[in-house]
Amino acid sequence: MLRSVVFVTAAAEMRFLALIAWFVTALGGLYMLAIWLIENDATDQRNSTSRLPLPVIVGHITLAVSGLAVWVAYLVLDRPDLAWTAVGILGGIALLGFAMFARWIPVYRHADPVTEPARVPVGAGLAPASGMAVMVIDDGPAEGNFPLFIVVAHGTFAVLTVALVLLSALGIGGS
Repeated sequence: MLRSVVFVTAAAEMRFLALIAWFVTALGGLYMLAIWLIENDATDQRNSTSRLPLPVIVGHITLAVSGLAVWVAYLVLDRPDLAWTAVGILGGIALLGFAMFARWIPVYRHADPVTEPARVPVGAGLAPASGMAVMVIDDGPAEGNFPLFIVVAHGTFAVLTVALVLLSALGIGGS
């Protein structure tokens, strides 16, 4: 009797731990989205084109929000089909997230602040006396400004979320 109570409690805790992990993952994603939106100024000629396609970003966010809503509905209604729907949605989220991560790696590797020259404002009147043209320095894509810690934490919590949601859907530890 006591053992079954422990399993039911563990399963309930796992479901809510999945919710917390999903929420923390979303916070990291929102932080990176804010950086991307701030740094991705299309009117600035110095910015490189982002390597993260807008449809992939929007799809990732849309699936993440709808998956979280489905998971909350599962917690409220306790219907196993909702848990499996959340697992399926997480699969799509993970695929899009991995695609963005793969496209971010080269940007991160090339963003070396030690070897990059200082930024020169356009029109600052710094033309040399010899008549040579002023070089406009490329700031790089917006995602080059993502802090490594946030990217790693977002990915780690995403993997934890997938594991907890899958284990909960499987009923590991009881239901």
